[in-house]
Parts: sequence; structure tokens; C-alpha cells
Amino acid sequence: MDATTLRRYTEGINPLFFKDYRIRMLGPLQGKRVLDVGCGDGVNSILLAKLGAEVTGIDISPGAIAVAQRKSEVNGLGKSCRFLCGPIETVAVETGYFDIIWGDAILHHVIADLPHVMQKLAEYSKPGALMVFGEPVNFNQTLRRIRFMVPVETDATPDERPLEPQEIDIVRQYLPDLKMKYFTLFGRLTRFVLPDWNYERASSLRRGIVYSLCLADAAFLSIPGIGKLAGNAVIYGHPMTK
Repeated sequence: MDATTLRRYTEGINPLFFKDYRIRMLGPLQGKRVLDVGCGDGVNSILLAKLGAEVTGIDISPGAIAVAQRKSEVNGLGKSCRFLCGPIETVAVETGYFDIIWGDAILHHVIADLPHVMQKLAEYSKPGALMVFGEPVNFNQTLRRIRFMVPVETDATPDERPLEPQEIDIVRQYLPDLKMKYFTLFGRLTRFVLPDWNYERASSLRRGIVYSLCLADAAFLSIPGIGKLAGNAVIYGHPMTK
């Protein structure tokens, strides 16, 4: 892991940023058990382990799991990270075990099975556990149609889409105290400012522009009703556990 990235989340964390907000709300991670759902190549798992957590990452891609495992070894985190390959619903994970369930853009990939996925995640959680998801959202169909008129290349799969109000209602059934924090209105322009998405290694000018966009988002999206124009949201709460 790039040392400048680690310093960002240990010394200079900024809650105006989408990911930073989620990391900050987790609080101290020393000794906490974290389930990284849809961990991919392990970038978040490694960060969470570096911050003190005991991390279990799960993903359906054998290739991604192999890369994540190698990353944990390179970073000296073999004892802090483990990676399991399989669907969320069937992977061999302990029940009632995790303090934190972390998901980074995963729920919108499992919309068809969302109730079952949320049920399983609740089963994996300890009483009082915190679930935190960062997801693309669509609460304004007009804005969505405009988005499709703009020729911006993305890596989205053909069948995926942002979460809509009906999916939020499903998640709320399992997180009765569900809360949301909105992000990415003007922040949609960040892709043009940081083509490689590397904030830490960008010039001071580019970082300043990104910061200004996030500052504008924080101001506008806090206005009642404007949050529906957000492109992303942090969705969090505590699951009902038996």
C-alpha cells in the first residue's frame, strides 16, 4: 500500500470525501472483526487491516481473491487478513462473528437477491454490529436520463444500475435505524480532474479542485430535497440480530 494513502486515512482523513467519511465513522478498528463484502482485489481489506482490524474478505472471483491474498502477503498482513471465494449467500462464514460489515459498491450488483443477501449479512453480524455500504444511487430519473446522454465511458456491467428507493426500503427492513449520507453531485466531475483517480499523487491544483467539488457537494446536498440529486450515498445502520 502506498504510504501516502495510508497517511491519508490515519492522519489527514477528510469526511467530505466519500470513502474517508466511511472510514471515519468506523471509529478505532484495533481488534475489530470486519467482513469486507465483495472485496475484489482486496484494496479495502488491506487498508482496514492496516488500520488495525481483523479482516475477512469474500468475493465470487477466484482471480480477485488470489490477488487479494497476494496483497496481504506483500503487506505483511497474512495474520490479519483471510479471503474466501464464493457467493455472499453460501460462503462459509461464521454467524454472529463480525463487529463491522463493510461493502463498497456491492449491493447494486445483487439487486435481484438483495433480501437474501441482507439476511445473510445480518446473520454474520454480532449484536450491535455496524453495517456500512457505499453505493451508487438514483433518486431522480430525469438526472439519470441526462447522464445517459453524456458520452462518458464507464466500467459498469450491462445489467447493473444504481440503487433506487425500492432497494433502500429493502435494506431498511434489515437495518431499522438506517441512515444515509449523500455524496457526488458536482463530484461527478472528479473523473475529469483525476483521470487515474489517484488523489494523493495528484498536483496541488488538481487536489484543490477536487476538494472544492466535495465542499460544494457537502453544502448543496445538505439542503432538504437536494440529496435526491446525489450520485452516491453512504448507507449505514445496525442489523436486527437474534
